[in-house]
Amino acid sequence: MEITSAVGAVLGAFGLSGAAGLNAWLPLLVVGVADRVGWIDLGSSYGWLSSTPALIGIAVLLVLDLVGDKIPALDSVLHGIGTLVAPVSGAILFTAETSLSSHLPPAVAAVLGAVTAGSVHAGRTVARPLVTGTTAGVGNPVVSTAEDGVSLALTILALVVPLVAFIVLLIVLIGLGRLAFRAVRRLRGRRGSSKLESR
Repeated sequence: MEITSAVGAVLGAFGLSGAAGLNAWLPLLVVGVADRVGWIDLGSSYGWLSSTPALIGIAVLLVLDLVGDKIPALDSVLHGIGTLVAPVSGAILFTAETSLSSHLPPAVAAVLGAVTAGSVHAGRTVARPLVTGTTAGVGNPVVSTAEDGVSLALTILALVVPLVAFIVLLIVLIGLGRLAFRAVRRLRGRRGSSKLESR
């Protein structure tokens, strides 16, 4: 039973960290609220996430991010900031999720969380220009809303059905990887054609 609990915590932690890569603040808020109402137990080390000041601060930052990521140009600025924020959020979530039921050293958990969230965030950051270029920016709010929805779904699944959350995370990573690959190929194609024109 202890092994099952530990594996579930690790799988759930991957799901939460992946959700942080899509929206750094949403999973932090959900986990904090879940601890506050007694759905989960973060323990004394991470109980600060469910404190009133933390919940208010995270909620304010979440609202600013939800609105700002729907605005062209401002979304690029937020993605730049997210390059630092998402890995930190992922590290906190992974470590908090595994601290009570897993024997993972905190440093290892933090690195796994940071890498997972950072990878997802990097994928969406590289793929976003492809959406901007193909839709003249009109598709950005739609994609941003979809990312928020997936982040929320991943967070809930990570807390309720960790294995499913892990599978969804793998699907998200594969999808973002394919989009990022297309975006890089398109960028290289433009550079190649501009070099030919300059000759």
